[in-house]
Amino acid sequence: MSGHSKWHNIQAKKSKTDAQKAKIFTKMSREIILAVREGGANPDSNGKLRDIIAKAKANNVPNDNLKRVIERASGASDGANYESITYEGYGPNGVAVIVETMTDNRNRTASEVRHAFDKFGGSLGVTGCVSWSFDRKGSIVIERGELDEDKVMMDAIESGAAEFEANEETFEIYTDPDDFSAVLEALEKLGYTFLEAEVAMVPQTYVSIADEDSRKSMQKLLDSLEDNDDVQEVWHNWEDAE
Repeated sequence: MSGHSKWHNIQAKKSKTDAQKAKIFTKMSREIILAVREGGANPDSNGKLRDIIAKAKANNVPNDNLKRVIERASGASDGANYESITYEGYGPNGVAVIVETMTDNRNRTASEVRHAFDKFGGSLGVTGCVSWSFDRKGSIVIERGELDEDKVMMDAIESGAAEFEANEETFEIYTDPDDFSAVLEALEKLGYTFLEAEVAMVPQTYVSIADEDSRKSMQKLLDSLEDNDDVQEVWHNWEDAE
């Protein structure tokens, strides 16, 4: 989930139960399978696969698990035929929401996504209705800890980063999507570890929700979408997401 309080979101992810972590791995496996089928099993020549592997590693997915999924995907001639579909809409108070899905049944997925928006005070829109207000960027988050801000900033810039933001508990590094893997690899070679690493939809502006009932409805909408097995990512511009 992409929101303004990134550190809070990361902490929430890291405290997920084993069952929730297993669901995350299952969703990432779908991404890997589709990437391998589209571009092959070699991450050196398949940029999409390389980016997914980086994201999986940042989510503490073991290398052995990744290797097994890639091998299975490269040799698979059966199984579900997944396709990527993106939905856009609005939550309570006009919060912009982008839902990236991977499904073997687009009718089922469309129905379930629409139901979630309708149930929790949102509305599903047409393609492009909110994505114009987001920028696709490589996003790398490093825990601040005892690291020197100037050194991290210089390392990031020299590695090819486009933007650097120092926060109270994290450093956020943004890249052009095409440069993401190269920047990540360069920082990894310098010894950095990552709280998050992915190509993300980053909001240009953020929306606050003052009304408590609307806040609860917005959170329920996000929870409902993220619990859906067909949903890979949910991006939004809710500033004070819990």
